[in-house]
Amino acid sequence: MAADASPRPPPARWAEHENLLHREIAKRLGRSLEPDAVIREMLHLLSELLGLNRGRVLLFDPAAGKLVIRHAYGLTRAEVARGVFAPGEGITGRVYADGRGVIVQDIDAEPTFLCRTVARADLPQETVAYIALPIESGGRTIGVLGCHRLRRRDRALNDDLHVLGIVATQIGQILTLNRLVGERTAALESENRQLKRALEASAVTAHAAGIVGESPRLLTALGQLERVAPTDATVLLLGESGTGKELFARALHTVSPRRDAPFVKVNCAAIPETLFEAELFGHEKGAFTGAQAARAGRFELAHGGTLFLDEIGEVPLAMQAKLLRALQERVVERVGASRERPVDVRIVAATNRDLKTLVDEGRFRLDLYYRLNVVPVVLPSLRDRPEDIRPLVRHFLNHFNQAYQRNVGLDAAAASLAERFPWPGNVRQLGNVIERVVLLHDSATIGAPELARVLESEGGGRPPPTAGVLVRDYRPVMESDLARIEAALAQAGGNKSRAAQLLGLTLRQLNYRLQKSAARGPA
Repeated sequence: MAADASPRPPPARWAEHENLLHREIAKRLGRSLEPDAVIREMLHLLSELLGLNRGRVLLFDPAAGKLVIRHAYGLTRAEVARGVFAPGEGITGRVYADGRGVIVQDIDAEPTFLCRTVARADLPQETVAYIALPIESGGRTIGVLGCHRLRRRDRALNDDLHVLGIVATQIGQILTLNRLVGERTAALESENRQLKRALEASAVTAHAAGIVGESPRLLTALGQLERVAPTDATVLLLGESGTGKELFARALHTVSPRRDAPFVKVNCAAIPETLFEAELFGHEKGAFTGAQAARAGRFELAHGGTLFLDEIGEVPLAMQAKLLRALQERVVERVGASRERPVDVRIVAATNRDLKTLVDEGRFRLDLYYRLNVVPVVLPSLRDRPEDIRPLVRHFLNHFNQAYQRNVGLDAAAASLAERFPWPGNVRQLGNVIERVVLLHDSATIGAPELARVLESEGGGRPPPTAGVLVRDYRPVMESDLARIEAALAQAGGNKSRAAQLLGLTLRQLNYRLQKSAARGPA
């Protein structure tokens, strides 16, 4: 009752107090929009500055089906607990149901005023008014703002109604913003949980398939594979040489319903053009010289499972029409046979080449391209997932140390150097370098200078400058190296990808050596 009996300012100062009220509310809204703290402070200011006492905000509780007090100032816990109204019940319930404000000039003369929240005996023994206004959000009433007012005050009632209307609007906006933020936060949390589950599942799949790393781009690619794994859709793996296309293909097979059936790999770049048809579709006995017995092709061997066509861009143009028919009709005809055989295979193709460019150049059939490009999945290069380099280094160190009975590691500077190297040969090149380090160094710990010397011999990339480490230019391509490259190209019929495989190089490394040779000119 102390608040009701406190002295009030003279009429000339009501406007000053009203302005102070709005300024203080604005300050608090600028600091926080958290309803519990802000709305209670607004009710506090209404009481202290304007004498609008025992303010309360009632909101509809769907679970209870009633209005309950959510924010209050000047009420005891027991009074808050008693402040429960059904829609239409009492003055408060009527304001909520009708959406129109109500002014009770004298609560003792109003039979529908229930005195449920605050007992009449606990109010001043003089004329007490009650004002209740609707709180709206999105064009509908969501609650009620109510407060007591002594009739003897020398302030115009309309002035109080004007201020309370503004405060009710502000409270509605606060509650609306809080609801929208809550809904958005809940949606984001749900999305984050789903993403976390997907990433965790992808990480499990990656680990099971021998794929090391948890970078977002890697897990995104794995997530795409997981989504299409339950289907028989053809998947086209795109990425640079050394990004692990076969591992990804095996991962897709592992999480598919075909996991218990064969996984058959075909390296299209390694098959001579004259043997391509027999390798893919098989042959009958006597179909050609040397065909002493019938033999099933890779399509038949993969029946019920997955057929992985690696380096699909290297399929000879003459064979592409037959391959397209096998993919479309799911039948194969062995060389020398007179009947077709049905095959049930899931096709996963891979290439490090731009098939669309090959199509434009007339070296790859457009219809075959569309048949393969159903679900394209881009595998990230190692430079696009630098956070995976250190885990990969640890993985390869563990693997090769066990394989060769060694105990070699990299110090922090060497690990940092590995992390900053461009790795044009990607994961394959990184594995080769770590194997070389484990084999060629006797010391237990390899530092940055030693690793830099190993990286200098790598084509297509240069180790970044390292404190205390002198990085020399790459060694020029020797005539003996050029002779080996030319011999391999001749053996591969001019096909660089096949020549690189014969030499144990990546295509980038082969091109690098050829460029260096061309730059040197004739001896």
